[in-house]
Amino acid sequence: MNYVGIDIGSTASKVVTRGEKESAFVLPTGWSSKETCQTIKERLKEDGIDVLSDDTKVVATGYGRVAVDFADYVITEITCHARGGREMAGENCAIIDVGGQDTKVILVEHGMVQDFLMNDKCSAGTGKFLEIMANRLGVTLQELFDMAAEGTVLPISSLCTVFAESEVINYIGEGRKREDIAAGVVDSVAAKVAQLSQRKNLPEKVILTGGLSSSEYFTKILSEKIGQNVDPTKHGRYAGALGAAFLAEEKSR
Repeated sequence: MNYVGIDIGSTASKVVTRGEKESAFVLPTGWSSKETCQTIKERLKEDGIDVLSDDTKVVATGYGRVAVDFADYVITEITCHARGGREMAGENCAIIDVGGQDTKVILVEHGMVQDFLMNDKCSAGTGKFLEIMANRLGVTLQELFDMAAEGTVLPISSLCTVFAESEVINYIGEGRKREDIAAGVVDSVAAKVAQLSQRKNLPEKVILTGGLSSSEYFTKILSEKIGQNVDPTKHGRYAGALGAAFLAEEKSR
């Protein structure tokens, strides 16, 4: 049997396969989740996995999960991220997932979701805000972090991405250093994620998942804001897809 987890995010789509064939890959979601799903289907077929066969089970999750018309099960992001996070951090942990559209804080106790929080989609505490600001400064996301590490924080207070971008544009117009602007941008997102996280009593083990999960700089700043250690995860962007693949297997028993 093959078990496939597909996480259709607002920015990127992640796929994890377990069982006879084991692999993981990520694709840009693009403007159409339907087209992305077709591309995933073809990519899996190239890898020897027919999603329509009886020996393959598929779980879809994420922002565009309803677009996966060949999924055997459709499961919420919270459940899938919690299952994937459990594999990465153990049965008692907190998962902070900074995605393109939203940020989630999931508390896992004894391997099950105990509680969770999600931010407002209009707030600037998401990965998409960092992408927009990186583009505004003419750098990649990694270059944004590298510059931020060399800069001094300039305050960015707006909760709305549009108004926060206006603050950045004003700083650019004033001739402020890009390193200082970058530091302000990263600090702003970390502060908003920390504010959400601190609304719950976090356990000792806290991991970061999502597109920023491998960034040691961002986890360092976030740890300082929260007041406890947040661990980066090498393959954290696959947490939802990994959890979906495990759930595909568990639901097939």
